[in-house]
Amino acid sequence: MPSDPNIVLSCEGIHRFLGEEENSVHVLKDISLQLHAQRVYSITGPSGCGKSTLLYLLGLLDRPDSGTIWISGQEVAEFDDSELSLFRNQEIGFVFQFHFLFKEFSALENVQLPMLRAGILSRAEMDDRAAYLLEQVGLGDKLHRNAHHLSGGEQQRVAIARALANDPRLLLADEPTGNLDTANSHRVFDVLQHITRETHLALLIVTHNSQIARASDQVLSMEDGRLLE
Repeated sequence: MPSDPNIVLSCEGIHRFLGEEENSVHVLKDISLQLHAQRVYSITGPSGCGKSTLLYLLGLLDRPDSGTIWISGQEVAEFDDSELSLFRNQEIGFVFQFHFLFKEFSALENVQLPMLRAGILSRAEMDDRAAYLLEQVGLGDKLHRNAHHLSGGEQQRVAIARALANDPRLLLADEPTGNLDTANSHRVFDVLQHITRETHLALLIVTHNSQIARASDQVLSMEDGRLLE
């Protein structure tokens, strides 16, 4: 187990196969990495090299065939599905290419959804927390606007605020600017970068955007299921 409290995530010897028997494909091959708090990491590589598969494994949406994963100092291999779900909701935030907001819900209500699931905060506390997060992403004046009345860039920023709802230590983003124009792509990445710098979390982004990769603290290049040195 990593002894450095600044290490948010550590994994060693991760392998993942997809398919059965003779049709099995070795998708991830001996992946080991560490992610530190307050740092932005980008994963780059050609389509089909295993980037998204790795992100989903590290986000506990899938399990490796072998290898170990520690998040916030806890080794997660022995967690059952309900424990994984609870841990994921508390420790990990996700931002996807498609924001997956509830269109008829307000920005405030969308951000509150992970808090409702956690069941820790009171209604007043959830209101305050959601409003604070939306202020952080530049939407403090649009708390009660329904999602379908927001622009694409604004909806993605609501999705970022929602990912931060339960104060996670790990933020995972899968092509978070893939559906945005250049100006909104820069704005969304600036928000992600600022939040990472100002909090205790680590940010891992899968991206094909070379500008985002260059602006990250570290670029992790993948090819054929492996991280390149």
